[in-house]
Order: sequence, then structure tokens, then C-alpha cells
Amino acid sequence: MFVKNRMATNPYTISSHDTITDAYEMMSQHKIKRLPVVDNGKLVGIITSRELQQVTPSKATSLSIYEINYLLSKTTVGSVMTKELITVSPDALLEEAAVLMRDNGIGALPVLEGDKLVGIITETEVFDSFIDLLGFRDPGSRITVEAQDIPGALSDLASIFGSFGVNVSHVAVYKGSGITCDVVLRINSTNTAEIEKALTAHGFRIVHILKNE
Repeated sequence: MFVKNRMATNPYTISSHDTITDAYEMMSQHKIKRLPVVDNGKLVGIITSRELQQVTPSKATSLSIYEINYLLSKTTVGSVMTKELITVSPDALLEEAAVLMRDNGIGALPVLEGDKLVGIITETEVFDSFIDLLGFRDPGSRITVEAQDIPGALSDLASIFGSFGVNVSHVAVYKGSGITCDVVLRINSTNTAEIEKALTAHGFRIVHILKNE
């Protein structure tokens, strides 16, 4: 799956010359936590709700509400935005975007095609993709089995499920530190009693079963 399949296109943007009051209002209005900063069609930074909080006087301040509003109205986005940007291409793999976010401790990446901002990908889209890839919300059964981490193990599992005429729609493998791994399979049936017997008979240990009607 690629970034372009999951990114939010035509994201809301703001200018570096706008005030942080403008940024507050835009984030509040559209219920978003970050805004790419674009000047003359070029991405020059990003501003987040965290940065806005850092430059907003605390409740313990001795300033009056009028003084606070005056300060906020004079503080520009450009003076508080993050200028050192980490971006990603729309043709990058979703996993690449996830690694960039994780390694850099950030929750979003502007998506650039050349020099043009074409979207934004956030941790929310990555989480949603993870859920979809595992088919967690789909009707059917989620069966986790312990298998030997050897060639042919997945083929053996597939043949067992195929013999019962069920469709395996999603597969994920979680490797342990030993010679076994947990294989998670999503199937389109909740009638698993006979499948469970067959798996056990073939030497697979059933770790967990979750059924969604």
C-alpha cells in the first residue's frame, strides 16, 4: 500500500505571515492538529497544536485577556513553525512513512510531489491502514495459530483452510525469538470447530480465536 492511497489530499494550509490566532481558529474549525505552512505555493514549514500551546501564556500569567489576545494577534506562524521538515513522496510505501514518523517522533508527514504539496499523512491514517490490513472489523473469524518458522508452513495452513472451502482474506505473521511464529488469519466464516480440529491434527497450536458476526 502506498502513501497516496491513504493520505489526505488538498490539506488545509496557512501562510507564514498569518497569525497564530488564525492558526488556532483554522485548527478548531476543521478539527485538525497541524497545518502545513505554504508561501507562494511552496511548503516552508508546519505548525502543530503543540507548538501553539507552547507560545500561549499559561493560566498563571499576570497578563490580562486583552494583553494575551494582543500578543497572539501579533505573533506570526512563521516565528513558531517547524522549518526543518521531514516529508514523504506519494509513491512511498506506507511502511516507509510509518518508520519515518516513528524514528523521528512525529505524528504527520507532508506529502510532496516534486516541490508541490499534494497531501498529508498522519498517524491516524497509518493506524487505520493497520486495522484494515488485518481485516479486524470484517465479519468472520480471526484465528491465531503457532507454526514452525520453516519453508512451507504457510502453504500447509492455506491447504487446511482451503479444504473447508473458506476464504483467507488477511494474513499476518509475528515472529518470535525461537523457531516458531504466530500466524494470524482472517477467514470469512464463524464456523471454526472442524477447522480447529484439523489444525490441531496437523500439529498447529491454536493461540486465539476472535469471531465477528
